[in-house]
Amino acid sequence: MRALGLDLGSKRIGVAVSDSDGKLAMPIEVLKRSGDRQREHREIADLVVEWEAEIVVVGLPYNMDGSMGPQAKKYLAETKVLGDTLDVPVVPYDERLTTVTAERSLMEQQMKADARRRVVDKVAAAVMLQAWLDGGMPHG
Repeated sequence: MRALGLDLGSKRIGVAVSDSDGKLAMPIEVLKRSGDRQREHREIADLVVEWEAEIVVVGLPYNMDGSMGPQAKKYLAETKVLGDTLDVPVVPYDERLTTVTAERSLMEQQMKADARRRVVDKVAAAVMLQAWLDGGMPHG
């Protein structure tokens, strides 16, 4: 099952995709937030079609204690809107520390700060999607 992973942010959306077997997640793109949520969701819908994704996994930034803060609630609401918009299931997934993990990985590769900023969101999406795949692909 091919899955599309999204790391929602206020300025950017990191996008990753799995292979068709649902074993390996790969970072593919960073979408810039435009302020036009419908347009952003159309771009995501286009990626679902382009990559033939059968499910979309949206990372939610839970607090370290597992509770939902304002950002997680905001992105859960957007996840629900996406679910109403897309023709495939949209499931939320705990993304705690994915950006930290992505940032560390890029630093270990000795990538310069400006280059890291351009890719960290899609790498974080891949880290989150890989965790979802490795966790048995839970559906919410």
